[in-house]
Amino acid sequence: MVVAQNYLHPDQPAGGLITDPSGETGVLARYAWYRDYHDFVGERLKLLAEFMDELSGLESRSLWYVDTGPVLERSYAHRAGIGFVGKHTNLISRELGNWFFLGEVLTQVRLEPDSSQPNRCGTCRRCLDACPTGALPEPFRLDARRCISYLTIEHKGSIPEEIRPLMGQRIFGCDDCLAVCPWNRFAKQSRELESFLNPELRNRPLERWLGMNDKEFRETTRGTPLFRTRRGRFLRNVAIAMGNSRQRRYLASLEQAVMHDPDALVQEHASWAIQHITDNPDPDPSQ
Repeated sequence: MVVAQNYLHPDQPAGGLITDPSGETGVLARYAWYRDYHDFVGERLKLLAEFMDELSGLESRSLWYVDTGPVLERSYAHRAGIGFVGKHTNLISRELGNWFFLGEVLTQVRLEPDSSQPNRCGTCRRCLDACPTGALPEPFRLDARRCISYLTIEHKGSIPEEIRPLMGQRIFGCDDCLAVCPWNRFAKQSRELESFLNPELRNRPLERWLGMNDKEFRETTRGTPLFRTRRGRFLRNVAIAMGNSRQRRYLASLEQAVMHDPDALVQEHASWAIQHITDNPDPDPSQ
């Protein structure tokens, strides 16, 4: 059994990009506005799995996953009829657009299978053209080495220098290929996740992030998607966003990071940001 949980918040447009033209806070992927979805979707899946066990009457136990085990969830979701795989390699729902989480329950209860959906991308290539780094060189092919979502979240080392200016203000993930999809016009806003929203994360200034020690970072991000990136990787992303803002007011904070931050990864990217601001100053002299 495969389930989908809509996470389009009323403060988020169904289509179009979310940006930070002020250079103040950076941009988080939309799902990172909430508590860690592994937790709250998992809580619901656990209850569903227990219900399936009651139905089965068998001694075997149903298993549930939410991106937490070796389950090909996108493939199963397609076969279950939740959506179709778009040219950006993500699942698209005709009812929810691109904004939903997936979860699975493995059970011995016999259920009538649903039918899979055909691909409905047609000739559209908006997602391919929208990718800032060219990580979608052709339909249905993703080059993770250039994907901002992979680089800002999963990648543990230095981000390639040629990619850094293309990241803009993105400090955790990237939604661009999802946001431009025409199927988002059918996306439905959800208020049922309101209690899981964490507005402080997306409104926190970049300078406050960069000044955090490890304890402060863990206390601030615990229970959120940001926690698993760890401090060094996340502040690496923050330093790049500061550099891309081209605002000289960040130079002092970046210089402090170069001289005193205990993580060499943060030092390296702060040094790059200083050079990037120096070489490409913001045309607004008030910054």
